[in-house]
Amino acid sequence: MPFSSLKKRLGLKLSLNDHNWGNDKDNRKAQEGKKPGEGPPDLDQLWRDFNQRLNGLFGGGKNRGSGGSGGGGGDMKGAGITFGAVATVAALVWLASGAFIVQEGQTGVVTTFGKFSHETPAGFNWRWPYPFQNNETVNVSTVRTVEVGYRGSAKTKMASEALMLTEDENIIDIQFAVQYKVKKAFDWLYSNRDAEDTVRQVAETAIREVVGRSKMDFVLYEGREKVANDTQQLMQAILDRYKSGAQVTNVTMQGVQPPEQVQAAFDDAVKAGQDRERQKNEGQAYANDIVPKARGAAFRLIQEAEAYRAMTVQNATGNADRFKSVLAEYQKAPAVTRDRMYLDTMQQIFSNTSKVMVDSKAGSNLLYLPLDKLIAQVAATEARAASVSAPPPAAVLLPEPTTEPNRRDGRSRDSSRDRESR
Repeated sequence: MPFSSLKKRLGLKLSLNDHNWGNDKDNRKAQEGKKPGEGPPDLDQLWRDFNQRLNGLFGGGKNRGSGGSGGGGGDMKGAGITFGAVATVAALVWLASGAFIVQEGQTGVVTTFGKFSHETPAGFNWRWPYPFQNNETVNVSTVRTVEVGYRGSAKTKMASEALMLTEDENIIDIQFAVQYKVKKAFDWLYSNRDAEDTVRQVAETAIREVVGRSKMDFVLYEGREKVANDTQQLMQAILDRYKSGAQVTNVTMQGVQPPEQVQAAFDDAVKAGQDRERQKNEGQAYANDIVPKARGAAFRLIQEAEAYRAMTVQNATGNADRFKSVLAEYQKAPAVTRDRMYLDTMQQIFSNTSKVMVDSKAGSNLLYLPLDKLIAQVAATEARAASVSAPPPAAVLLPEPTTEPNRRDGRSRDSSRDRESR
């Protein structure tokens, strides 16, 4: 309801320039037994004071003393000036709302009516205020981390993400972390609904494919680094195909193990495999020690046999040549050759036997020969010679190349022939 209609119903005067209006009011209050200033505030007086202040501020106070028509024109002019000032301030505030600051390491994305317009570098930037343009900032320098198979720590496992199937149809439990950065701010904001969840799903998909192409032992032991590298490459290819705007920097394997339900049996199998490898290594070490020795001994025996054969052949050849030379000399002078052969034979016999010298001039027919001492002396001499010249067990004792037996045989044959001729 308008304020003027309210005053008409209350029976009050409408003129704000009536100076007696306030006095009449005070008179009525006096008549009612109330003092001036007591009771609730007067809304009409408040409105009049507000208009007077505006007129004094914008020059409306000069026409205050004129008639009622002049006072109305001043109010309209002051209201127009006030509206213009308020509109100017509002416009300046609206234009200033388009300024924004992009911190170092961040990128600003500006959209016009919801459509991508351009990207802004770090520093002070300005865009058209709402509702024409809007802006968002994306941190492109921070390394972000997404966890797959666990949350926070390895003890907080996510079984639905961690359990995977290998190529040899075994189940394996894997927890790993993916570190990535934002390389394209626009793709990161608008190409996917939830960029971080997209990275997590891509990571899980990539590692399931890599593990599905590998054996369980390979993933558990020697293939961890290769699995991480293959997962990183496959993740980057999928993220680029989705235009996610993310750059994968590292994939870290936090834990790779069999499921907890079969952990004890798997440990037993691992220990058995380790024992098998240890025994194989011990057997290989023993073979590496024995086989070279056996090969060396065999090669030594072969060389000794070859040497014995060569020596025997050479001895036989030398004996044959010597016999031929002796035969030639014997044919030239048989008697001399026989005597020489006889003397050589006797020299060889007496040099290897003990000799006893007997003086026959004493004229005694009884001779005492210490046969026990002679026999003991001969036995001691033979034992000493055997200990000095004893060959090693693996050595082959070869006869010395000598021509004395042949000479002895030749002389014996010559002696027998001489006796027969006589």
